[in-house]
Amino acid sequence: MAPGSLPGDPGAVKGNPAAGGAGVRRLLGIDYGEATIGLAVSDETGLIAQGVQALRRRGGGADLEAIAGLARERQVGAIVMGHPKNMDGTIGPSAQAAEAFARALGDLTGLPVHLWDERLSTRQAERAMIHAGVRRAKRRAALDVAAATLILQGFLDHRALAAAPHDSGEDEAADA
Repeated sequence: MAPGSLPGDPGAVKGNPAAGGAGVRRLLGIDYGEATIGLAVSDETGLIAQGVQALRRRGGGADLEAIAGLARERQVGAIVMGHPKNMDGTIGPSAQAAEAFARALGDLTGLPVHLWDERLSTRQAERAMIHAGVRRAKRRAALDVAAATLILQGFLDHRALAAAPHDSGEDEAADA
């Protein structure tokens, strides 16, 4: 099990070409916020994250049910949820709330839920939008979705890099 993950190996997600997965399964990325939950999904190859929507938090089981429904609809094989650690790496109240939500979501869906360090993901998303010239009012509406997309893309990139064959540094021509 990877550090910061709930049960589930990132390489074991069906559809992960590097893991030899048979069926095509997307991954769902989540930015769990106090007021809204940003959502993103991967493409069928598991290489590219794409923003989907932001859910206004309703509390109780409504948020869990909405996300579980989206996971079924999008044929998701695993969930990647932002883990909002403190800047010093400690676990604060926000991270504890995210962990509890991740456990409940995993129990409801039966899918593996991976916690992914999301420190600065919202700030990075906001900077990218400012650089792109997105006005403040539109930034607020899109920020959680952009953060979920960055969280998921970071996980996908890490998984692809970890699965890539590593160059041994030996010259193949020397073997000839």
